[in-house]
Amino acid sequence: MTNSIQKRTLSIGFIGASLCILVFPIDGSHWVNMKYIIEALHSRGHQVSVVRSSDSWYIEEKSPFYNSITLDSPSGFDESFKTTFIAGLLEIQREGKSFWTRYKLEIEHAEKTREMFEKTSEFAKMLLENKDLMQSIKNTNYDLVFTDPVAPVGAILANYLKLPLVFSARWTSHGEGHFDIAPSPISYIPLTGTQLSDQMSFFERLQNVLMFGFLQYQMHWNVAPTFEGLIKKYFGPGTDYISLFQAADLWLMRVDFVFEFPRPTMPNVVYIGGFQCKPAKPLPEHLEEFVQSSGEHGVIIMSLGTFIAELPQDLADQIAAAFAKLPQKIIWRYKGAKPATLGNNTLLVDWMPQNDLLGHPKTKLFVAHGGTSGVQEALYHGVPIIGLPLIYDQNDNINRLEVRGAGKIFFQGIQEVLNDPSYRMNMQKLSRLHRDAPMKPMDSALFWIEFVMRHKGAAHLRTESYRLPWYSYHSVDVMLFLAGITLLIFMTFAALVRCLCSRCVRAKIKQELKKRH
Repeated sequence: MTNSIQKRTLSIGFIGASLCILVFPIDGSHWVNMKYIIEALHSRGHQVSVVRSSDSWYIEEKSPFYNSITLDSPSGFDESFKTTFIAGLLEIQREGKSFWTRYKLEIEHAEKTREMFEKTSEFAKMLLENKDLMQSIKNTNYDLVFTDPVAPVGAILANYLKLPLVFSARWTSHGEGHFDIAPSPISYIPLTGTQLSDQMSFFERLQNVLMFGFLQYQMHWNVAPTFEGLIKKYFGPGTDYISLFQAADLWLMRVDFVFEFPRPTMPNVVYIGGFQCKPAKPLPEHLEEFVQSSGEHGVIIMSLGTFIAELPQDLADQIAAAFAKLPQKIIWRYKGAKPATLGNNTLLVDWMPQNDLLGHPKTKLFVAHGGTSGVQEALYHGVPIIGLPLIYDQNDNINRLEVRGAGKIFFQGIQEVLNDPSYRMNMQKLSRLHRDAPMKPMDSALFWIEFVMRHKGAAHLRTESYRLPWYSYHSVDVMLFLAGITLLIFMTFAALVRCLCSRCVRAKIKQELKKRH
């Protein structure tokens, strides 16, 4: 008992006291990531409370690392909704690449997003109208709200409680997080969904501009209106939807510039890409035996993340047939029906220790959907990726690896990546760059969360530009004023010239009249 107390005292010694953190997470893979930080905060002696809905998918009601606050209300982000939604998007994508397919994909995504946020708005309304619960939260005297901005409820709660706000972010409810807070010239910053790099041709820049316009339309017509009534009721006319996000004290961005294209950023953005990564541990005995049986050819592992545990049967058969032709052993996390074309070299599993397998010396390739977490783990361990991107930002993530020569799309490049050593060399170079940092990403995340709690916010790092109207932000009023002054000077000069010319003409006429007389 004495040792545990001493360890706890040492771990929070520079903070001075245990602090209280209110967490509003997003279910699914986002929660899996946030949970790492919650566990680390708990290990440093902080008291963590997690707000969850009764239909939570991954967020457990009982945990040794946090207290749960469960609302008997659907969050709009439950397992059945999400899996059905993703299955629909996948079916549309499989129709092939065309304008019509892309249009259908975006319309389906917009409709389902609106449906999800309508449920989320009801969830936020129920939370704020639960007077007993809100009074209990106020009485706890939380020091900070830690939330994922993919849904705005955490931001709404923090602004309502007037507490410091920290985001675990890359995405918000309406797009990539940088676009809310940092200058983001779309001439060289590609938007998610375009699959472009930071070196765009004219027509690619045109595509980027059109995508930006579409996302702005989405935000102003499908997302923000869903919460307008709630914001007007609890915050008054001076607050709008976007300002709830822009008022955050700190953004913990789950990427770094080894993976992300260079772009302007802000002092309250801290990059923690790969914070969940760690050295590999020994594999369970049955997996180690299977891996070692691969001999000199090594192992390929495949996982399509949290949301995609199974595939349409014909697609699963295609993948299994491609694997069966390889000399490598395959470990495939898959919960669907066994593919008819499954080879003897492929092991299907319900779950795998992904980080430990990626860190194993016999792992040659990672076949992945291209989610940010999996990409970061592969980057950390220096394992090249064969991408099977399906939805959301996955195509863009695989494209970033292709640009850097560290990955390729599945059906186009599996043999190439296996046989060309440059892919592994490039990924290992990225891994060295990623690891060569003064502080581990997790340590950086913990430091800055505790920094915000120590100082009751981080207003000195946050720009106040979001309070400016658009015409002031873009200096339209200044340019109009300067244009007006310039025009006034020009008109005055023109009037003087005209006056002088007029006098000269009159003087000349008088002289001519005198000569005649």
